[in-house]
Amino acid sequence: MNNHSIKDMMAYSLNGLKVVDLTRNLPGPFATRLLADLGAEIIKIEPKNGDPGRAFGELFKALNHGKQCEKIDFRSTEGIETIKAYIKDADVMLDSFRPEVLTGMGLDVATLHTINPKLVMVSITGYGIADALDETAAAWAAKAGHDLNFMAMSGTLAQLTTASGEQAMPNMQFADLAGGSDTAVIALLAAVFAARNTGRGRHIAVSMTHSLYHHLVMPKATANMMQDISGRYPEPQQDFLGGTLPCYRLYKTKDDRYMAVGSLELKFWQLLCTTLDLAEYVNTHWQRGFMPHSAESKLAEQAMIDKFASQTLAHWQEVFSEVDACVTPVLTLAEAQKHPLFAHQDKYQATAGWQVLTEA
Repeated sequence: MNNHSIKDMMAYSLNGLKVVDLTRNLPGPFATRLLADLGAEIIKIEPKNGDPGRAFGELFKALNHGKQCEKIDFRSTEGIETIKAYIKDADVMLDSFRPEVLTGMGLDVATLHTINPKLVMVSITGYGIADALDETAAAWAAKAGHDLNFMAMSGTLAQLTTASGEQAMPNMQFADLAGGSDTAVIALLAAVFAARNTGRGRHIAVSMTHSLYHHLVMPKATANMMQDISGRYPEPQQDFLGGTLPCYRLYKTKDDRYMAVGSLELKFWQLLCTTLDLAEYVNTHWQRGFMPHSAESKLAEQAMIDKFASQTLAHWQEVFSEVDACVTPVLTLAEAQKHPLFAHQDKYQATAGWQVLTEA
């Protein structure tokens, strides 16, 4: 099956789902782009001066192609009535305003459910809504913020450190995408399913900060496992999967590039060692009891460092092209875009990595 037919098979999965999109910038438009890729009808309503995301040109096109876009005056009675008219037969409405804004526009939950009892409302927020927070945290619901702030407050940003412990500055919008878009899509599809069974809609608030916090399931678990006798958690770069295991870390090559070694299981580590002519370390692995920071583990790590530093990225890329040991080059974005794995993604403007193998 070719990639085009895969896309076509997914393109009608949500046919008949009507979505009114009041969101702007990245999180909401990415969420509705996912829905559009699955066949949903998206009516994107922008203020008179347009979605601020339009300033990013190609980004706006990538997120909003195929949507019905309409600009209205959110401050006028006529504009609000236009939104209500679309709501009347919609399944979903998404917004990304701060909590009090919808009420101020006359688009509160009670009003919209009077118009359409089955409507699912999804509000993508930075820190949640006051009713869902402890009294001491309720003030956060009204605070402004962007991806960097949500990452910082959730504990996610502090997980991104260099080997020396310095804070890294990401250029990937984790809160907007994983915390906002993906969480919103899962929540709204579940709510639509429930609404069709019960005839009752609901209002869901998605907090990007809280969603990221819950995505930290692995660091929380491994930090508990590795805390020292004083009860202190390890620094992120010293955590179980933070680069302390020889079998799961980045190794610099001779030309100052990096290979990603994800040989977490013993069988992959043993294949890696034999491929690199380092057979003496085949059993120096955490599953054999050699945990991070042990003397044996450090010896194996240094051997790997020296070996990968002896050749270029291209050399190791060729070596591991036929060795299934979970070892891959760290590609630049430009290199990834040219790689056969992703050639069809931009061609068909797909947003997600769905791959349907068959249908009934």
